[in-house]
Amino acid sequence: MTSRKDFLSQQAPENYVAGLGRGATGFTTRSDLGPAREGPSEDQIKEALAKRAAQLGVCYPIATHHLEQYIDGITAQAPTPSAYGAVEKKEEENDDDERFQDPENEVGLFATGAYDRDDDEADRIYQDIDERMDRRRKARREAREKQEREDYEAKNPKIQQQFADLKRSLGSVTDEQWQNIPEVGDLTGKNRRAKQNLRQRFYAVPDSVIAGARNSTEFDTSVNDGAQTSGSGADNVDGTMTNFADIGAARDKVLQVNLDKAAMGSADANAGSASTIDPKGYLTSLSKTELKSQNYDIGDVKRVESLLQSVIKTNSRHPPGYIALARLHELAGKPVKARDVMAQCCSLNPHSEDAWLESIRLNEGHNAKVIAAASVKENPQSTRLWTRATELETDQQSKKRVLRRALDLLPKSVVLWKQLVQLSADEGEARLLLSKACSEIPASIELHLALARIVETVDEARKVLNTCRRANPKNAEVWIAASRLEEQVGSKNTANIMKRAVQSLANENAMLKREEWIEQAEKCEEEGAILTGQNIIRETLSYSLDEDDDRKKLFMEDAQASISRGKYEIARAIYAYILRIWPTSKSAWEASANLEKVHGKKEDLWNVLEKAVEAVPQADDLWIQYANEKYQSGDVDGARIVLGKAFNQSPSENIYLEAINLEARNGQIDQARDLLAQARQEAGTDRVWIKSVAFARTHDDNATALDLVTQALHLYPAQWKLWAQKAQIYSSQRLVPQAREAYATGTRACPAAIPLWVLLAQLEESQAGSVVKARSVLDRARAANPKHARLWLESVRLERRAGHVAAAKNLMARALQPSECHRSGALWAERIWHLEPRTQRKPLALEAVKAVEADATLFAVVARVFWAERKLEKAVAWFEKAVLVDSDCGDTWAWYWKFLRMHGSEEKRADVMEKLRLAEPRHGEVWAEVRKGVGREGWGVEQVLEEVVKLLE
Repeated sequence: MTSRKDFLSQQAPENYVAGLGRGATGFTTRSDLGPAREGPSEDQIKEALAKRAAQLGVCYPIATHHLEQYIDGITAQAPTPSAYGAVEKKEEENDDDERFQDPENEVGLFATGAYDRDDDEADRIYQDIDERMDRRRKARREAREKQEREDYEAKNPKIQQQFADLKRSLGSVTDEQWQNIPEVGDLTGKNRRAKQNLRQRFYAVPDSVIAGARNSTEFDTSVNDGAQTSGSGADNVDGTMTNFADIGAARDKVLQVNLDKAAMGSADANAGSASTIDPKGYLTSLSKTELKSQNYDIGDVKRVESLLQSVIKTNSRHPPGYIALARLHELAGKPVKARDVMAQCCSLNPHSEDAWLESIRLNEGHNAKVIAAASVKENPQSTRLWTRATELETDQQSKKRVLRRALDLLPKSVVLWKQLVQLSADEGEARLLLSKACSEIPASIELHLALARIVETVDEARKVLNTCRRANPKNAEVWIAASRLEEQVGSKNTANIMKRAVQSLANENAMLKREEWIEQAEKCEEEGAILTGQNIIRETLSYSLDEDDDRKKLFMEDAQASISRGKYEIARAIYAYILRIWPTSKSAWEASANLEKVHGKKEDLWNVLEKAVEAVPQADDLWIQYANEKYQSGDVDGARIVLGKAFNQSPSENIYLEAINLEARNGQIDQARDLLAQARQEAGTDRVWIKSVAFARTHDDNATALDLVTQALHLYPAQWKLWAQKAQIYSSQRLVPQAREAYATGTRACPAAIPLWVLLAQLEESQAGSVVKARSVLDRARAANPKHARLWLESVRLERRAGHVAAAKNLMARALQPSECHRSGALWAERIWHLEPRTQRKPLALEAVKAVEADATLFAVVARVFWAERKLEKAVAWFEKAVLVDSDCGDTWAWYWKFLRMHGSEEKRADVMEKLRLAEPRHGEVWAEVRKGVGREGWGVEQVLEEVVKLLE
């Protein structure tokens, strides 16, 4: 039996269409197509691609999940095979033009068609033909494109190519030729300016024209008796006239008030708010206000009277209602009616102290005494009524009689006993009265202390205080009084008394707070008991503080608070306590030395500094301060001894520089030069090299200075001060190109050094005479250092000095933007004084103070504004604010001194000079320039001040 299938059962050949060979055509119905279905799915497409790859002989994985991994992996690694079965070449142009896309099927019309070997063979043949045609035309096409590109470039050359030969020739330009290049001038506007000058000619104007112009703006202030006519008179129907001078004065006054408020700060600005009202003092102040009847309407008085009448009728046992009604009658000028009201009140409320006191107040003389007698009869235990009855008596004996009668009824009243003692003229009588009072009231500390003060012997005083202490074991005031007693008699037992006091009060749980103990110590200093105050600080300063607390910081704050209140002995005691716990604290020693320098004696300062350098031998600042104090007092040998000890302990650069300054100020030039050489070898820091160069320049040895600065720059190329010194040496010799080169090199090495940029711009402006180059330097500086007020200020000043006021105002407006330097006091000061008219200075000053808040330079300019307006008191106030905000700014002190020379008294000038010596300012634009100038190293504060005052503008 054969296995071959019959013809009808065999599979049809590929691409077989029934009836196509005999030319049969038919039609298709819905039943032949079947139901509608979607296009091929993603899995079918992947399967077709896999089948196609298999036909091409490539072994791709057949499994669906392997196929997905493979397709995802090769998508970004290899190009997709083309329709020809070969790898498709990369084309520079995009062949996926929208014109060749099928709008119905963007993935290809034959994506689902059958692909056989014949199709693949045809694809390969077409691809070979395309590649052969492309290779045959490639050489000619590329040659043609190259020729077209060259022709276009020859006809249309670039700007860079046109100036290439000129740029190459710039390499042969010398520095002299570069500097001699003329400035660009406005040649095109020459004729236009000539025409403008012609139009600026002036001609005489007739008087009639001037009179007409004057009358056109004139206001008629007269009143017409008749009817108003049309014209200018119709505008003045009320006959009034505006006083613009008063309006201007009021405006200035408002501006002054606003300036004061802005300077006082938020605390003072809120002083009038509702949160600052004292509710107790408010009512008290109302009760003390004197009112007059003629200021009130009689209708209002009657209305209030009817209300108060209804109050006392509703509640006849309410004394405040009667008191209010009586005061209303008194205000209305009806004292008799007021007395009647209070008499009625006292009869209805016999036990009311306020009612009786008001009734006594409304009566005078004998009537008042009668009422007082009736009041103490009804209220025999009232201290206030007995005191008032005593005040009504005129002679001393009558007062004593009333008080003794009161003490018979109130033997425990401290107030009455005190009044009786005060009336005693004899000390022995007062002693007896106080003894009896203490026996009656053993718990009264006040009476015991008064008795201890007037007893005859110290032992009796001690006995009184011991009795009071046993009666009041929880009171610290008795212990303090005992310590003060021992201090007065010169006993050394005061420290033990305070130690026992702390132990006793701690056992009784009656210890005061730290702040209360400090307050008691300051009270002792105020009353002359300094030793007791110091003992209080020693025993109680650390009370209730743990070891973990920042005790040192807290103690330093306590000392500063005592200094601010003028209690310097207590501050000394606090510093001594701090140094007992932290003996090597440099900050504590410096604070203690500063206290002695400002508020102490010279010997005490030397003593503190001697102890400080022994406790902290590595603190250079303390050694230097000690040597300076010795030198300023005239003890040069003592200063040398101090520095010699410092060399043994810490031979640092600071000690070397101080020793060099000491020898230079005393004229020992050779010794100072030897010390500099030794310092460069042993402590060759940049400061030592800078000092060496400055020393050589001071003594006119520019060659040595230039050699030293060159050596220093090899060691410290990033130190901008060395570059500035080198440039200044060249500048002093009028070698402008070398100075410019030094500055330029310095700005490249130290682009953040603002003084270098400023000095370079000033060199270009002053010595080279080129404002354009100076402006370029400052522009580059602002680009390298944005938001820097000094650079903006120098740019504005450059334009102002060049006469370009509009450009200066434009730069100032940019500089004061919130994104730049809106809070710079120097910029605001420059704008107020140099860029705005005089009438706009004060409003602008108010705006500046609000923006900057606190700046010494700005406050000094505000003071100068008031000075120019001859408002000297306000000028002094603003100068005081300026030196208080920043006492280290020497320019502010110089302006203040210049003002006091003209308008200050001798006492005021002496006071300001003393404050200036204590402040020792080191900064300030003009001050620093004068102080660090060549040949001025040994100048004192007074010499620098006088020179700065001369240079101020």
